[in-house]
Amino acid sequence: MASVQTLENFIDGKFVPCARHIDSYNPATGEVHLRVPDSGEEEVQAAAQAAKRAFKKWSKMPPRERSNLMNKIADIIESRLVEFAEAESRDQGKPVWLAKAVDIPRVIHNFRFFASGILHSINTSTSLPEASAINYTCRTPVGVAGLISPWNLPLYLLTFKIAPAIAAGCTAVCKPSEMTSHTAYMLAEVLQKAGLPSGVCNIVFGVGPRAGEAIVKSKDIPIISFTGSTATGERIQKMSAPCIKKLSLELGGKNAGVVFNDVALDKCLPTMIRSSFANQGEICLTTSRIFVQEGIYDTFVERFVELTKAMKVGDPRDGDNIMGALVSKEHLAKVKGYVELARREGCSVLCGEGLEELQLPEQNKKGYFMRPTVITDVSDDSRIMQEEVFGPVTCIVPFRTEEEVIERANNVQYGLAACVWSENSGTTHRVAQALDVGTVWVNCWMVRDLNVPFGGAKQSGVGREGLKESLEFFTEVKTVCIKY
Repeated sequence: MASVQTLENFIDGKFVPCARHIDSYNPATGEVHLRVPDSGEEEVQAAAQAAKRAFKKWSKMPPRERSNLMNKIADIIESRLVEFAEAESRDQGKPVWLAKAVDIPRVIHNFRFFASGILHSINTSTSLPEASAINYTCRTPVGVAGLISPWNLPLYLLTFKIAPAIAAGCTAVCKPSEMTSHTAYMLAEVLQKAGLPSGVCNIVFGVGPRAGEAIVKSKDIPIISFTGSTATGERIQKMSAPCIKKLSLELGGKNAGVVFNDVALDKCLPTMIRSSFANQGEICLTTSRIFVQEGIYDTFVERFVELTKAMKVGDPRDGDNIMGALVSKEHLAKVKGYVELARREGCSVLCGEGLEELQLPEQNKKGYFMRPTVITDVSDDSRIMQEEVFGPVTCIVPFRTEEEVIERANNVQYGLAACVWSENSGTTHRVAQALDVGTVWVNCWMVRDLNVPFGGAKQSGVGREGLKESLEFFTEVKTVCIKY
């Protein structure tokens, strides 16, 4: 077994040992590969105080200087891209090629994008000649931001919070998932090397009930940005209520793909496979309910299953594997449990879990792998059609009319995203506008532009993230009226 590295918290620009630790496992091998700090209120408060002290100078630093530092951070990460990608894969289970192509480039983009965005901020003004007055607005950073990120896209999503927060002039106390902490620790090394002032960005490791709750309850942290489960988002709302905190919550999804008869299947199918199983299905935006119009339903299912069976699953270091390992032993059991539940409810499992044997190298036999799974003959009220599975499992069901599929696609508590596939522009516009979700992709999936807002409706969250939306979230707007 390789040596086990012990991580430390990053507080006030320094690495600080912690008395308690949690084992972190490599999902591809099932072996412990890191010891992560099990931080609590004491460590969080130390970080909050450091951030509070740093805020006084950082919030007043000219945007150009903040921008320069953020670009320096991006440059250092880019110079270590392969190292970061390999660490992300080892910690999370995703293929190395995916982390190289998507996760770490997006981390770099997050810093550069918001570094540029703060240089082009425009305030508003109005003139009231009849009152001999003018009004103008100005924005000021809120203060210390609590940033809590999930385990599925670890550094990708953590930096989607850090970058706009520090760009806007806030300082931060961050908590990555205890299951995927390594690249956040590596980021702390980069922040040191780039010369980010001490206390501007603090990273405290640990579990939600200890470190996370301490962040949410701290009176020194007036603003919280969280990405994770709807259940945890609800708890954050309740815990933060006494402090009237500003909240951004990006929560769960049960996303629909709607495929009409006129679609070009050669274009649609490869993208729908990716939208269902990318990152082992561990993305809040994956398509887990596919509604296919009955005229092409049988053909679609046959071809979709064929493509799914051809997917290679195994060692994340092997570039031929499309899927790696799920993040943990417990999560793997949960996802497999949903497949068994579907079987008990009378659904048809066409491929994947329980039907196809995994062929794994010896070093991966204790890893958390499963085959991508396709389920049909599912009722809309089945738990597997209503609850977020967050794994490589998708359901395919037929529909007849546009009106019917809109009602059925909306019949879940979530409202994060959807895909619509049709060659008819009228159909795509009508359906996109009728779906109760934050983002609709038409004839594509996961085409992202940080200039436009991202977030969910219903139980999928509160608030939006993006250039304008994130910078507005991390600042307070003030109106100044001057009579002349």
